Amino acid sequence: EAQAAAHPRWLYRRLGEQWPQQRDDIIRANNAQPPMTLRVNTHVTDRGACLQALADAGIAAAPGGLSPWAITLEEPRDVERIPGFAAGQLSVQDEAAQLAAPLLGPRPGERILDACAAPGGKACHILELEPAVAELVAMDVSAERLQRVAENLQRLSLDATLLAGDAAAPPPGLAAQSFDRVLVDAPCSASGVIRRHPDVKVLRQADDIARLAYQQLAILDGVWGLLRPGGRLLYVTCSVLEAENAAVVARFLDAQPDAFESPLDVDWGERQPHGRQLLPAIAGTDGLFFCSLSRRVD
Repeated sequence: EAQAAAHPRWLYRRLGEQWPQQRDDIIRANNAQPPMTLRVNTHVTDRGACLQALADAGIAAAPGGLSPWAITLEEPRDVERIPGFAAGQLSVQDEAAQLAAPLLGPRPGERILDACAAPGGKACHILELEPAVAELVAMDVSAERLQRVAENLQRLSLDATLLAGDAAAPPPGLAAQSFDRVLVDAPCSASGVIRRHPDVKVLRQADDIARLAYQQLAILDGVWGLLRPGGRLLYVTCSVLEAENAAVVARFLDAQPDAFESPLDVDWGERQPHGRQLLPAIAGTDGLFFCSLSRRVD
């Protein structure tokens, strides 16, 4: 069965154990062509104007269903041929990924850390939604990949502080309890974005999941001390496996007495023991997990 589904046996089995009712739909989505979805920069334009510009250029497109910033193209296009892209009116970002910035909820005057920022889509969206933040620090363990963040910021005429650093052991220049909000878009199995990265089927092995979960927990532990009391941390992965998602959050909460989950006030996705899970869907979103954590005030 796994061979017929074009999935490795270990992943086929795990999907069946965790998502018995949805496995076949997940596999069909994984094996389908991914949609090309754009994010409208509502700081400079609106979705209606962008849809009209696309129609005028003969590009068939439709508004997204979950994100008010999303536009999905009927057929993928070279970004240079998309009206408004070069001018910073639009970016390419899956609709599920567009939900991270509003769930983080940036407010004017806040300091925000995007702890695993490259290539910068979520960091840029945060700044588009709230241009009046005091500072956004976009950190990534790869200095080379931070160049992608810089390029996206430049195209969108946005400013952020770029920092090469390991979120599991943050640079000493980041002061304790100095951030109001922290985004952790953690490294993961990418089991929710296989349609975009089909090599995941070959590159990922069953024993990678425990290693990734250990790394994810280390990142949460590493950045937690940077969050001020009363602040919010949004944990995101592009995995559909509970071992990397709700199970990591459960272990973190068990070890951090000043941490508690803030339930997400949304009606989409699948409710999990902690957080919510979007599953990959044909012509729909990628498979992303979201969980909001807050730090108690003494």
